[in-house]
Amino acid sequence: MRQAESKNKRKILFSAAGVVLALAAAFWVYTLGNPSGIPFLPGASSGGESSHTAVSSAGFSVSSRPAPAVSSAAPAAGSAEVSPIDGIFADYGVPAQKKLESMSLKERVGQVFVFRCPQAGAAQAAADYQPGGYCLMASDFSGKTTKQVQTVLQSYQNASKTGMILCTDEEGGTVVRISKYPAFRKTAFQSPQRVFRLSGLNGIYDDTVEKARLLKKLGLNLNLAPVCDVSTDSSDFIYNRTFGKNASKTADFVRVSVSAYNSQNLSCTLKHFPGYGSNEDTHTGIAYDKRDYSVFQKQDFVPFAAGIDAGAQCVMVSHNIVNCMDPARPSSLSPKVHDILRKELGFTGVIMTDDLSMGAIADFTAGKNPSVAAFTAGNDILLSSNMVQDFNALYAAVQNGTVSEQRLDESVLRILAWKYKMGII
Repeated sequence: MRQAESKNKRKILFSAAGVVLALAAAFWVYTLGNPSGIPFLPGASSGGESSHTAVSSAGFSVSSRPAPAVSSAAPAAGSAEVSPIDGIFADYGVPAQKKLESMSLKERVGQVFVFRCPQAGAAQAAADYQPGGYCLMASDFSGKTTKQVQTVLQSYQNASKTGMILCTDEEGGTVVRISKYPAFRKTAFQSPQRVFRLSGLNGIYDDTVEKARLLKKLGLNLNLAPVCDVSTDSSDFIYNRTFGKNASKTADFVRVSVSAYNSQNLSCTLKHFPGYGSNEDTHTGIAYDKRDYSVFQKQDFVPFAAGIDAGAQCVMVSHNIVNCMDPARPSSLSPKVHDILRKELGFTGVIMTDDLSMGAIADFTAGKNPSVAAFTAGNDILLSSNMVQDFNALYAAVQNGTVSEQRLDESVLRILAWKYKMGII
């Protein structure tokens, strides 16, 4: 009897000790592990990235942006390799680094170009220059069947040692490169404004999924959309290509669009950073934006921030000269504008120029080749319609040290990691 009582007492003591230890552990997690003293709430993060609350009708807040994400993926079993890059492509940094180390200088220079697809000899040009990719225009689809396009695009991929970005502008409305032809779709994709009027954001999602599926079916892997520019004035040059709503509603459109593209594993491009506003057509000449920086924070940055938070992998930079950011250079040639995109909006993906052959750049450079200035400004990919001239200019600049190989490899690594993530490599 006494022995049984003794056992019961020991059980009680052990149970009490267990409770004390549990309470002590909870106190450590709550107090020492949470030095802010703020209680953990259901669904709240207890550390790491802050929640993405910067996008709202109140505008863009620099202080509320998260730091660029660092990969949390554990290395493969038995491997101590650490990704050489942080951010959205971090999980693919190791294979990208190995691929980069196997490439010649000429091949690495080729990776930073997405050339307008040549009308003749495109497969041979892909073999000769090993470009990062081709951009296809309406003429590349005119008079062709789905099978013919698939065969041609596959011939470009076969000519590439690395795997090519194959992209087009299928925005809907006034800019449709593919669906304008009945061979690919009975009717052209409508503008986002019209789709939204007819069926709201659910319609935007479904419409974007259909675009992504069409592009993938043909062999493309990137759409140069959605347009993130904010315009509510029908007299603006860019208006018909935009969502036609205020910053907050445009951010909703962008967020839904990026989600739809990601659901189909097709990359998209947020354009045209830092925001087009009411500026003139930069296809024909230089446009000057004289708005205050606070306007960009409250308005133009908001949709871009929404798209970045939603997982967009590419941002296109415009050729507008924005006085409050850099009065001396077009945005695409401005290190200051690229710093804002990287540091203030926290973008870790691929930055692409608008086409360097556009009138705004030709006017600004007075006929001089813009590729070196565009690359040193901070772009990863140069969208180019002048294959031979632009390639040779940048290749020579790397050879003579004007552009360091370290700077070149920084962009090439990011591009290769992107391609691994999307299954292009």
